Amino acid sequence: MKCIEKIRWPLAWLAVLAVAGESLTALAQPPATPMQQPAALQQTGTAAAATPQFQPTPEQMGDSLMAHQRYQAAIDAYKNAPRDSSEAWNKMGVAYQLLYNTDDAARCYQAAIKLDPKNSVYMNNIGSVYMARKLYATAEKAYRKASKLDPHSALIQKNLGTALLAQRRYKKGWEAYQAAIALDPDIFDHSTSVRIENPGSIQDRGAMNYYMAKGCVRAGMNIRAVEYLRMALNEGFTTPKKIIADSEFAALHNVPAFQEMLAAQGVYLTDPNVVHPTIRQ
Repeated sequence: MKCIEKIRWPLAWLAVLAVAGESLTALAQPPATPMQQPAALQQTGTAAAATPQFQPTPEQMGDSLMAHQRYQAAIDAYKNAPRDSSEAWNKMGVAYQLLYNTDDAARCYQAAIKLDPKNSVYMNNIGSVYMARKLYATAEKAYRKASKLDPHSALIQKNLGTALLAQRRYKKGWEAYQAAIALDPDIFDHSTSVRIENPGSIQDRGAMNYYMAKGCVRAGMNIRAVEYLRMALNEGFTTPKKIIADSEFAALHNVPAFQEMLAAQGVYLTDPNVVHPTIRQ
């Protein structure tokens, strides 16, 4: 499953409006009454009244709307941001992609890249559009460019691996997944990233799930690994015998969920330490 580079959208106005190291919590509170105001303000009440109220920028408005999943309204807000703001273009692209509008998402990402061609986030995001369009080789090129710009991004390596798996280049895809895990052992456990469409064919999805399972085992997420293996089995990419014979999954042999998954296929591990299954018809 591919992911757009994460943008940590704020959950409330306060997170959006904390700028320049200064919290704007006070601005979210009801205006103080004259009795509550400090003495200095009581003595200069007219000056205090003349203080202009904070006005959020179009980009801050869009961020807040994104936090509330109002994607079309966020797009309308970002359209009012400065045209030379690459970040606003990128955020608008994310909003369009969350609405499954890949044409406008690509247009926005391209505008962001034109303004900031060395930004790995934008290059990664346009790669996710190509993945959604099933242009896997083109997506691979975008991810490789993004990786050169940011060789320490586990997310980009993971996305590159998925693009390679979608082309049935399984060895290269697994190598990219391994690189992602080396950079971030928890990369396969991130659930806040925006998820885009999986590879098209059942065989491709099965391959992706199989190698995702390997990645999860490497990261110590055994239950998640079993879930991916179950999907790979259902999609016909692998068999119980192949799974048991794969040394990458040896750590799962004592996991009850793994044994239950095999039992559902009519395969039983008579000894968790033996790699020879008992098959009951």
